[in-house]
Amino acid sequence: MFKPYSHIYVEEKILDHFRTKEILSKFKSATVIPISHYKDVFNKRGQNFRAQKLSPKLILAEKKENYLYPGSNFSPSFDHPHFYYNTLALNCIYDCDYCYLQGMFPSANLVFFVNWEDFFSATDEFLEKNKSLYLALSYDTDLLATESFYPASRAWIRFAETRPDLLLELRTKSGNYASIQDIKPIPNLILAWTVSPDSIAKQVEKKAPGTKGRLDSAARAIRDGWKVRICLDPVLLEPDWKTSYRTLFEEMREQIDKDMLVDISIGSFRMNSDFLKTIQQTRKDSALLYYPFHRKDGVVSYPEKENEEMLDFIRNLFSSWIPSEKIKCN
Repeated sequence: MFKPYSHIYVEEKILDHFRTKEILSKFKSATVIPISHYKDVFNKRGQNFRAQKLSPKLILAEKKENYLYPGSNFSPSFDHPHFYYNTLALNCIYDCDYCYLQGMFPSANLVFFVNWEDFFSATDEFLEKNKSLYLALSYDTDLLATESFYPASRAWIRFAETRPDLLLELRTKSGNYASIQDIKPIPNLILAWTVSPDSIAKQVEKKAPGTKGRLDSAARAIRDGWKVRICLDPVLLEPDWKTSYRTLFEEMREQIDKDMLVDISIGSFRMNSDFLKTIQQTRKDSALLYYPFHRKDGVVSYPEKENEEMLDFIRNLFSSWIPSEKIKCN
């Protein structure tokens, strides 16, 4: 059995950083390897993403620039005028077949930046200039899933407590709500759980918790007073998909207090076409990746007819349960 995180690469200039020491204290048996710059390991040529997923390594680094990025067209902005994301970490502990990261990054190893204070400062500078910000925290990773050794979610909640013009979204597939359950809810954080029908999740969302675990976490967060969003994204055109999503709908009706949901975000599969091409070159084990997708302007997605059928079906299904204005289609 391969052991994850058996080796941890650490940039030499942050070996003595207090946050580096805190993270390393969680992995006492790991071999620590000093490096000059994280890209020397993360971006080197000839890496095998699939092989590395069997035994990923950690890379601890200091980010020097670009603490905020404009949100991409692949993610919903929910009509906010200033939609941005940051990259506290690169890569995810899960292994979803449809994940764009495996086409964007050359490595499956995980990079964690320890200089959070620079991210905080950049956020404050943006707020001072623009007066508001909708910031997606868990964009190229799943922060809540790594909270046990990289407690960034907790730190950002504390940061946002005194900044009411900052709206945070923390998106996750994790069942790890317990790691932040002791924190008093704040009005400017949305906890967003991505869920899929369990029959689909078991096939294509490897290493991620099952649907029930995610819904249980979301339900507990709602009961504790947090704002919660449910994301059905991506909706996948898998065999018998209508039955699968109808089952998911029934499970949500049983577990989730609909009156307390912020909204439900629905989006079908879409990806940068170059990313998909790269993924297809490295893995042949997922039929999902070889659907006859529609290609337009550098983006692959389901053909328009199939796409509309899926979104209309799910929108109509959920509109029988929650107000239609709470259903956001991407």
